[in-house]
Amino acid sequence: MRAETRKDEIVKTSAKLFKEKGYSAVTMRDIAKAMGIKAASLYNHISSKQDILIAIIIALAEEFTAGMGTIKKAKANSLEKLEQIVALHVDITSRNTDGMASLNNDWMHLEEQQQYYLKLRLDYEDDFRNVIQEGIKNKEIIEANAEIMLFSMLSTLRSLYLWIPKKEDLEAEKLGTELSKVLINGINP
Repeated sequence: MRAETRKDEIVKTSAKLFKEKGYSAVTMRDIAKAMGIKAASLYNHISSKQDILIAIIIALAEEFTAGMGTIKKAKANSLEKLEQIVALHVDITSRNTDGMASLNNDWMHLEEQQQYYLKLRLDYEDDFRNVIQEGIKNKEIIEANAEIMLFSMLSTLRSLYLWIPKKEDLEAEKLGTELSKVLINGINP
């Protein structure tokens, strides 16, 4: 594991402030104050608030994309792949709840990187949808509307950043397993 750089500290602090106040309400001065440095010092490490947002959102989107790429290649059935997708979301979110808030709430503030982000997001959703459709086709998953299944699962997974911080004794692996049971198998006995 590499040592955290000053830029990493800036990104982490900014993500927390963006989650608390929203991207638009946070200034470079706010970030500097939260770090205990002068605003001018920030510019030695990062050129703008936009660059911070890009660092947060694009890194997470690329991490999800890489994880989905691994899942797609796995020699596993559709249910196992869905379990892996749930585990991917739990893992990334539990390590970066503040960044996930920006990914979900502030992506529309991306400027030149917005199209790239949207492509990553849409490709990820298409891959997720394909796993569900393959499961339906192979009779591993009930025959139902794949869009509703995708919406239901993604809505829950995308909102984990709100729920996880409230759970002090969270074990990400256990949460992934339990959440998979509910999202994939339902609540019927």
